Amino acid sequence: MRWSQTLIPTMKEVPSDAEIPSHQLMLRAGLIRQVMAGAYTYLPLGWRAVRKVEAIVREEMEKAGAIELFMPALCPAELWEQTGRIDDYGNALVKFPMIRGDREVRVVLGPTHEEVVTDLMARQIKSYRQLPITVFQIQTKFRNEERPRFGVMRTSEFQMKDAYSFGTNLEQLNDAYDQMYHAYRRIFSRCGLDYRPVEAESGPIGGDASHEFMVPADSGEDEIVHCNSCDYAANTERAETGRPAPAVTIPDQMSPLATVDTPDAGSIEQVSRMLGCEPSQMIKTLIYSVDDSPIAVLVRGDHEANEAKIRRAVDGQSIELADPETIRNVTGAPVGFAGPVGLDCPLLADHDVVEIGDAVTGANQADAHLSGVNIGRDYSVESSHDLRMATADDPCPRCDGSLELARGIEVGHVFKLGTKYSTALSAEYLDENEDKHPMLMGCYGIGINRIVAATAETSYDDNGLIWPLSIAPYQVLVIPLNIGDEEVMAAAESIYEQLGSNGVDVLMDDRKARPGFKFKDADLVGIPLRIIVGGKGLADGVVELKWRTDDDARRVPLDQIVTTVGEDIAARTAAEADAVPV
Repeated sequence: MRWSQTLIPTMKEVPSDAEIPSHQLMLRAGLIRQVMAGAYTYLPLGWRAVRKVEAIVREEMEKAGAIELFMPALCPAELWEQTGRIDDYGNALVKFPMIRGDREVRVVLGPTHEEVVTDLMARQIKSYRQLPITVFQIQTKFRNEERPRFGVMRTSEFQMKDAYSFGTNLEQLNDAYDQMYHAYRRIFSRCGLDYRPVEAESGPIGGDASHEFMVPADSGEDEIVHCNSCDYAANTERAETGRPAPAVTIPDQMSPLATVDTPDAGSIEQVSRMLGCEPSQMIKTLIYSVDDSPIAVLVRGDHEANEAKIRRAVDGQSIELADPETIRNVTGAPVGFAGPVGLDCPLLADHDVVEIGDAVTGANQADAHLSGVNIGRDYSVESSHDLRMATADDPCPRCDGSLELARGIEVGHVFKLGTKYSTALSAEYLDENEDKHPMLMGCYGIGINRIVAATAETSYDDNGLIWPLSIAPYQVLVIPLNIGDEEVMAAAESIYEQLGSNGVDVLMDDRKARPGFKFKDADLVGIPLRIIVGGKGLADGVVELKWRTDDDARRVPLDQIVTTVGEDIAARTAAEADAVPV
């Protein structure tokens, strides 16, 4: 492709509304342009990168035994009602009525396709002999992001690879999960990403086991926890702490229980400031509704409760913070003044709470707190649990190391779903005895756009993007320094044609522009390998060859340049392949 015949509108200035490097660079390098908040047009360079990611994903998915199909983005709302997810997704689900003749049809635009694919399998799979099977698609998805931001990192319309496995037993589910997990590792390695698999919560997808694949980045929206001594890693929703359960004992020394007036002080910060105590000396009492029943959760004042851990601790299905009316019914006080003393509902305490003596807590009455609160005398729990968010320097749950916090960009997620969807949508098979059973499912998603954005976010320098060879829009950029010089253009055209004939993805900057202008654009768009034709070098029968990350160019004889480029690309490709997990 010739630069003059495509559309690469580079920008010299950083756009004022672009917050993070990937957004800035993808705009400046002419990869994308915004149509509206959360919706972008991919320009030729950006779309080529997307298509190269798709090709890698498709190749690895098929290698792992998955079969490609294509499902509609437009889905009947009744399928989502049958699984209950039409409420779980809330406003994030794009839904609307369509008028067809004299009737109204309610539809949704799929952010994911569990309902559609499960309905398909319910209609097509009848016997255990047809299982296991894993299918996948690469398709446009929709999600009504209330705050679309960070360029294509968080949008309302996006490209996604989603796969779904169906089997008869846990062994088949585990096999499919492992195949997808290792396929994902190969995909992200081939795309040149520095990534980390982390244990994760399943969220509105459902299921009982999952991993996210995170690309470490300071601008990442997700916080992850990892050990400094072993390979343990998890997102903060899932992360365990290695704290042992302490013995629940009554303190030897206890201050008298006292009520303290705390007018208009309902937060940990306000109360600790008013009473002159540290937040770590306070017990935060949170009233949750778990499966529609109230429960009081106790965590230290400087810690944050982890709803996923709470739900698992009581083996609940749904959890949410109680509404103000429920809190008043349970505690007798408005929000902000709950405490464990005298509560008539189940108490669940974090490990750190049972070791706090003479604690400060809410008094279960408005504008009042208690001091001198002690376990055994003033409230009782038989045991404690890991109920809070992990923090830096917590002990690792897998080894003797300690935990560290980092931020990351989620580029993929794999789930073991079990029978949540197959039960709701009657996706059943007959076993060898003609008995019916729900299929066991897994689902596996990759954000195609996010791989491109994560690359831009983590692979750049002061001059622009640095593409890995595997997903670069073009592998080679040929730059003739003076397009008005017939000898220069003849040499450039010959190199361009020969490389293209040899299967090299090549772009030629045939614009009438100063060399410095072309070099700056070359750095900005980040094509991996650059060939400079012209100047004194051509008079000596040589051209310059430079990798984007090299400081200096190499002088290569003109009659050897095509062979040298082929060898360089082959060597770089082999080196990248060596880094791909088997």
